[in-house]
This record gives sequence, structure tokens and C-alpha cells, in this order.
Amino acid sequence: MTEASYPVPAEWAKDALIDAAAYDRMYAEAATDPDAFWAKEAKRLDWIVPPTKIKDTSFDESDFHIRWFEDGQLNVAANCVDRHAETRPDATAILWEGDDPADDRKISYAELRDEVSKLGNALKAKGVKKGDRVTIYLPMIPEAAFAMLACARIGAIHSVVFGGFSPESLCNRIHDCDSRIVITADEGLRG
Repeated sequence: MTEASYPVPAEWAKDALIDAAAYDRMYAEAATDPDAFWAKEAKRLDWIVPPTKIKDTSFDESDFHIRWFEDGQLNVAANCVDRHAETRPDATAILWEGDDPADDRKISYAELRDEVSKLGNALKAKGVKKGDRVTIYLPMIPEAAFAMLACARIGAIHSVVFGGFSPESLCNRIHDCDSRIVITADEGLRG
């Protein structure tokens, strides 16, 4: 097997977060001492409870498991949205283009935080709480991301259902996951 490599165009490389040399260093660190590498990388996240256990793995057939940061606790919405909204509120978080390329939106981290917070609060007002299941049946619109992140913010479990499913399939999925609420749209266009 041959290994091919292609140089990154200079226009792209100027905005990259790492270069090939940094990647090679990171790869070597991860291969040499995975626990130390992932402990260091975990510090890049905002933890509610920082982990003390990095990984616990067993490949024994009688006790197969792979667990990461099992005693740590974090909120995905805080890491995906809030920390960026605090440090770079005007940066683009979501760049969306509809079926018609003229239909597009740039949503900043500040706007995303506001939308996620509003929807999270609306879900709580409807009685949704940590551990409840929420079905998301939306077209490919920014509100689908808002809904997933809002669920993460309040600790609800989301189940995304593909918009092309039949009413019967949608019904089955809602019942199978014992969904407390369905987030949907009154229409959706597919091009």
C-alpha cells in the first residue's frame, strides 16, 4: 500500500489551526502516552466536574467496554456555544444555505446562544426536564441545530427523525423512544 500526501494550498494553510509538523507531534504524543495526551486535551473543554479518570478500556469478551472521562461532567451546549459566545460573540457559528443558494444565513455565537437559551427555556416551560426524550422532526434548517443544543443544555435526550419518513415511521419512532415532546415545522421544502 502506498501512502499519498497532498500539500495544503497556501490559501487554506494560512487559516489552519495546526500545520503538518504540529499534527505529527500530536500524533506521536497520543501514540506514546494516550492517557497524558487526552488528559491535556480534556483541559481545553469547560467541565462542570473535571475528570480524574481519563479512560477505562477492556477488550476482554466477558467485560468489553471503552469509557472516557467517566467521572467528569460537562454540558455540550456550554462547550459548543457559550464559551465561544463569551470570547467571540460576533464570529459565525452556523453558516446555512437553503435549497435556493440565495436563501442563506450567518448566525453568530451570540445569536446561537440566545436561540438555544430561548428554546431550552420553552422546553422547560412545557415540562421537559433532564432525561426526558425529545423528538426533532425538522427540515435542514438552523432551528434543527438550535433544538439539539437546547436539549443538551437542559439535559434532555434528543432523537432526530429524518424528514422523509412516513407518518407511520415517525409515529413508531416517537413511541419507541417514549418522547415527551416533538419539535417540528409546519412545512419544509426539499430541492
